[in-house]
Amino acid sequence: MFEAQRTTNSLTGAFRLFALIYHATVRNIRRSHGNALIGLLMNMLQTIMFVAAFYFMFEFLGLRGVAIRGDFMLFIMSGIFLFLTHNKSLGAVLSSESSTSPMMQHAPMNTIVAISAAALSSLYIQVLSMVVVMFIYHAAMTPITIYQPIGAFGMVLLAWGSGVAIGLMLLAIKPWFPGLVSIISLVYMRANMIASGKMFVANMMPGYILTMFTWNPLFHTIDQARGFVFINYNPHFSNTTYPILLSLILVLIGLMGEFYTRKHASKSWNAKR
Repeated sequence: MFEAQRTTNSLTGAFRLFALIYHATVRNIRRSHGNALIGLLMNMLQTIMFVAAFYFMFEFLGLRGVAIRGDFMLFIMSGIFLFLTHNKSLGAVLSSESSTSPMMQHAPMNTIVAISAAALSSLYIQVLSMVVVMFIYHAAMTPITIYQPIGAFGMVLLAWGSGVAIGLMLLAIKPWFPGLVSIISLVYMRANMIASGKMFVANMMPGYILTMFTWNPLFHTIDQARGFVFINYNPHFSNTTYPILLSLILVLIGLMGEFYTRKHASKSWNAKR
């Protein structure tokens, strides 16, 4: 009786959805720290610590010879940036608000908005941190040149998208097997320290070792990214087709699983209690 009548069409509905995702994204960015600048600085510090740790590891172990000919720091950063982007997007989507979250009690909110906001906030923070760190290195240390910057950034987006896809699939399973999903996600993200191939060059790896890495979509994106970053590197044992197709398949499975979970969440919760 007292409800306000609103005339809606497809364009208005899309605009409201995007506006809701935008506000939810801002909320996700500020959730980690009340001050957005401090949150960004903390993420930048983590990135710098990863880069420094791998730099000194390569120096002490004498592994600089296995790197691609060119700027050594750029070789390290090309792997670290994509590794962090992939893992952070997976973790953000996996920890996004589910259908039983109190936030879902608000009428415009839904799980798709929450997942989109978590994924976009992770991408925003990682890209901003990556740009700032590279600018500092370029201005303070030595000028760097990226052979094909558009293609390299496309690989960053692909690393982010594959992380979102894996996180979405795990998020759909999480309400049913929370303990198992926590173990799987932890093992996968820890395994990516080695299985992502960020410390190696695929063209220099023997075939019997290469088969241990080719299952990982992050391995393909990092290797392809280095092909776009360095003019003298042409990746032969990786491609972009596999991570794209795998991400699309996992997104489809994840959306179907999330829809099913959303419809049966209350029944399963009551049954478990």
